[in-house]
Amino acid sequence: MKDRANQAPSPSERDGVRLYIQENESAMMEDLFSLIRIPSISAKPEHKADMQKCAERWKELLLEAGADEVEIMPSAGNPIVFGKKIIDPKAKTVLVYAHYDVMPAEPFDLWKSEPFEAEIRDGYIWARGADDDKGQAFIQVKAFEYLVKNNLLTTNVKFIFEGEEEIGSPSLEAFCKEHKELLKSDIILVSDTSMLGADLPSLTTGLRGLAYWEIEVTGPNRDLHSGHFGGAVANPINTLCSIIDKVIDKDGRITIPGFYDDVEELSKEERDMIASIPFNEEKYKASIGVKELFGEKGYSTLERNSCRPSFDVCGIWGGYTGEGSKTVLPSKAYAKVSCRLVPHQEHHKISQMFIDYIASIVPDTVQVKVTPMHGGEGYVCPITLPAYKAAEKGFEVAFGKKPLAVRRGGSIPIISTFEQVLGVKTVLMGFGLESDAIHSPNENFSLDIFRKGIVAVVEFYKAYGEM
Repeated sequence: MKDRANQAPSPSERDGVRLYIQENESAMMEDLFSLIRIPSISAKPEHKADMQKCAERWKELLLEAGADEVEIMPSAGNPIVFGKKIIDPKAKTVLVYAHYDVMPAEPFDLWKSEPFEAEIRDGYIWARGADDDKGQAFIQVKAFEYLVKNNLLTTNVKFIFEGEEEIGSPSLEAFCKEHKELLKSDIILVSDTSMLGADLPSLTTGLRGLAYWEIEVTGPNRDLHSGHFGGAVANPINTLCSIIDKVIDKDGRITIPGFYDDVEELSKEERDMIASIPFNEEKYKASIGVKELFGEKGYSTLERNSCRPSFDVCGIWGGYTGEGSKTVLPSKAYAKVSCRLVPHQEHHKISQMFIDYIASIVPDTVQVKVTPMHGGEGYVCPITLPAYKAAEKGFEVAFGKKPLAVRRGGSIPIISTFEQVLGVKTVLMGFGLESDAIHSPNENFSLDIFRKGIVAVVEFYKAYGEM
């Protein structure tokens, strides 16, 4: 018997899934929009009921798609949706992971349409969650539905959809440890990453880790009149800015002692591979509206934002920020800061290093409290994995060209946890674009890529099941 994994699908097979999408797209959009209407914002406690509502809607959709069983299971935080279809206990099992929580939509005034009322304009879906991750998760479910309805599924499939990814998945590790047998699989499949471009398909082979903190700086015991006390008392906002400024040097290097001890230097082969990726730095700058770029000296832009660690201030506040003026010397100042980490950097270790370093540079004029928030390890997927090869084939069929293998700068901390707790590798089969504006106003997702994504996932299952 010939190995179908090494054969291109026949035109009729390809046309089958594309015809299915065409005939059912209107209903698909209605179902996707029903998910998007639910403001499942995990960062805001007032949306707790929406988290449950979104989990219940996913349960309905998974059952309609062909899952045999779907449960809404409790965790220490938001509920987890678990579903499965077992066609043969001896067959390979794919575990599909996704998240149903979304980022807050503020600032609302920058949206061109209501963030939780999806609109289709110019061939794109516009809404919070259109890409991250409701739209991409929906690709997985609709591909599964097509395979089930056409009796083409040759692997077992399990689904685990969580509601806390955007706040660091604090409950999922304990859930995985408690339910290891339930989650047993041969490979984990995730659509929550991006491609290099609509005409430049790529598969993510690596993610950076994350460490995140909140800094609180306290000066005087109350807000003071800046005329009476300015120049005599240290201003917590000024001091906070000075402290933060000491974390990165003029060459873009993080100054925390020992920070780079576990950072693995890129090999010449990997640097050459990154250098071969089509990348126009002028277009990159223009797309984000900056005149010049900044990063660690000695590395290219693509190396800096994917394979090297970084430090960023994610938010800073204090004092008076309302309309008009108020001459106040504030009692407190705050910042939320984060480090993107690379494989081999352990986030708990880095977190303590940061706390110790900040304590060592704080002047006696203020008091500083650093609170660790969430974090996770980096991840690398070998391109020799059979499941990676199946994903590669799926992309090639859907997009008409072999995808590039690239590391990405973002973090999905639970991916490394899956490997550590479940002992299973993950294939990151994402379909987003940088222009999708995830986490920002006017998040969007291309309908063309949505359709191609379903084709790619269908072909993944065909190739993986027959390898």
